[in-house]
Amino acid sequence: MKNPVMHIGIIPARYASTRFPGKPLVDIHGKSMIQRVYEQCVKSQLDRVVVATDDQRIIDHVQAFGGEVVRTASTHISGTDRIAEAAKNLDLAPDSIVINIQGDEPFIDPDDIRKLGKCFDNEATQIATLVKKIDDTETLFNPNSPKVVLGAKGQALYFSREAIPHLKGIKKELWLSQGSYFQHIGIYGFRYDVLQKITTLKSSALEQSEGLEQLRWVENGYAIQTAETQADGVAVDSPEDLKRIDDKFFS
Repeated sequence: MKNPVMHIGIIPARYASTRFPGKPLVDIHGKSMIQRVYEQCVKSQLDRVVVATDDQRIIDHVQAFGGEVVRTASTHISGTDRIAEAAKNLDLAPDSIVINIQGDEPFIDPDDIRKLGKCFDNEATQIATLVKKIDDTETLFNPNSPKVVLGAKGQALYFSREAIPHLKGIKKELWLSQGSYFQHIGIYGFRYDVLQKITTLKSSALEQSEGLEQLRWVENGYAIQTAETQADGVAVDSPEDLKRIDDKFFS
């Protein structure tokens, strides 16, 4: 009988954030942000949850609340590169599923993590991510909210900071009433061997044009399966976002 495939969640955490230094350790009503993310991941019933960081302060803190942590290099450009090194250091089985969970969403929905993991029930799935249907024009035309076009089986065809697809001959304010648009939610799952391969790829023309790392994978022939979420998470990119957390979860 075939052994079940391990699903491991890895949370990349940097102390030296440009916009919000020390962000993983910021206090949110008695618990640090990284602890809250970690605890939400545990609720999702992953087989293992690990924080990946290059900072001793984060290592000490995670160990203090009983979490698992692994040290990674300080030279990584992206969270994907950081989790790839962490996964290698953890000596995972080649068929393991590695889920990259953003370290700045302290109230990420555990159901979303489970939903992402379910994509790998299909043995053909290489990479998976989440999408959310867009229902407001502000998100649709906001270049800081990447959009994705989906194929018939839910695979991502293209990601863009622009509203895609373009509806020829229709006023932009009517686009939402004439078609379906999806926002990309930046949580990924990878098969271990695929993760190690994509981190060796050179930056691509499409990636550089849009500033979206996932286009490098698409441009190199990797398929990205999507699952749809309705969850309305709040990411903390700056100190001002803590007020949004208060209003949504503690008011």
